[in-house]
Amino acid sequence: MKRKLPTQRPKAKRAVLHLTLHREFFDLIAEGRKKTEYREDKPYWRSRLVGREYGEIVFRNGYLPRAPLMRVQCVSIRKDRPGRFAIRLGKILEVKNYKHRDR
Repeated sequence: MKRKLPTQRPKAKRAVLHLTLHREFFDLIAEGRKKTEYREDKPYWRSRLVGREYGEIVFRNGYLPRAPLMRVQCVSIRKDRPGRFAIRLGKILEVKNYKHRDR
């Protein structure tokens, strides 16, 4: 009789939050000058942010397949004042298809 080995469960992956940004804010995050992203407290964002834990955020600058993309660690999400969510950003994990433009 074969003995079954206990199955190892993979570590639970934390969810990924996908956000689209204007180039101005994408640049600031890529440069490390913007450490918090804000979203209005509206039903759309409330349903995506409240009661969820995200391990990372994928920022895109546009919708094209080759649009600049950046993966950033998500430190926390909280309401910092009435009517607004503050998403604290951690380390930049990856940047793709991005060339910083001169101002």
